[in-house]
Amino acid sequence: MTTLISHPLPVLALGLALGPRLLPPRLLLVSLLFTCLPDADVLAFKLGIAYADAFGHRGFSHSLLFAGLCGVLGALSCRLLGCGPLRAGIWIALATASHSLLDAATNGGLGVAWLWPWSEQRFFLPWRPIAVSPFVNGFFSQRGLLVLASEARWVWLPCLVLAAGGLTWRALLARQQRRQPVQ
Repeated sequence: MTTLISHPLPVLALGLALGPRLLPPRLLLVSLLFTCLPDADVLAFKLGIAYADAFGHRGFSHSLLFAGLCGVLGALSCRLLGCGPLRAGIWIALATASHSLLDAATNGGLGVAWLWPWSEQRFFLPWRPIAVSPFVNGFFSQRGLLVLASEARWVWLPCLVLAAGGLTWRALLARQQRRQPVQ
């Protein structure tokens, strides 16, 4: 999956749908960074760590434990994020976990080590419609363009619908509240 494009989109779409009263802008911005963080594990290739290793690609950094640790970091940073610790912790943890959820919906790779360190088993979702992103051939090869089309269909379009629907809903509610007489 294209990390810098597709992984932040679901969190951004939900954040836009919920609005700044529920999700402060700083928290939303930082959570977008956390959606990309699990793929820092590709640096393991440069260190000679194999893909299938616990610290390889889609290993530890894609686990629920890692998402929880990121949530703890978010909770500890709540003042900087403009909200309380519970909201910051849960949102950052969910944003981080959303990365591995999307990766588990791809049709390639070894799966995601959600339960590491308790299990090294790798998991996929039962439904895997998203074409796996190419490592070697690049994103702008013919295969890469097919992957982008797959991500547009299965990630970008639903995120656009979610964001637009939430923004429209909030605008309609605000309009309705302005029309109600003050008592």
